[in-house]
Amino acid sequence: MRLTTERLLLRPFTAADAPAFAEYRSDPEVARYQGWEAPFSLAQAEEFVRDVAAADPTAPGWYQFAVEADGVLVGDVGVGLHENRMQADIGYTLATAHQGRGYATEAVRRVLAYLFEVRGLHRLSAECDARNIRSARLLTRLGFRQEGHRVSSTWLKGEWTDDLLFGLLAVEWRAAGDSRR
Repeated sequence: MRLTTERLLLRPFTAADAPAFAEYRSDPEVARYQGWEAPFSLAQAEEFVRDVAAADPTAPGWYQFAVEADGVLVGDVGVGLHENRMQADIGYTLATAHQGRGYATEAVRRVLAYLFEVRGLHRLSAECDARNIRSARLLTRLGFRQEGHRVSSTWLKGEWTDDLLFGLLAVEWRAAGDSRR
């Protein structure tokens, strides 16, 4: 499964991605709002890459796209397909050195187009730590609506955090047409 944009290639992970993956997941700023702890070891990265490389992107469960720019792994976009195969959760991570260039928006937009326009999904959901303003802005920019704010609902890295819940329907995606793409 390979998806392309003007600047990016979204592709399956390979064993060669493990060192770069471990490096950006070990960055405390990248890990701050995520469910993993930094540092993220090379052994953890190798195991992750093995698991996601074997995953079927059309089967229920999580599938992770490697995001590549100019031949370099810059991040990843995850899709958690529900058992009903009509809705999914999405998540994304971008290496600090590659943030601020629009790569996350471009990569997530391409995955949304694939999920809605090719796979025919009905609904996509996303969740982020309420302190992660950049992530919330990205979701809003792509047309997601904030559907909830769970106060002090997740125990993460020694503290209670608020969660923002977002949703986007296929009809909303289609209605927006080229205005967001």
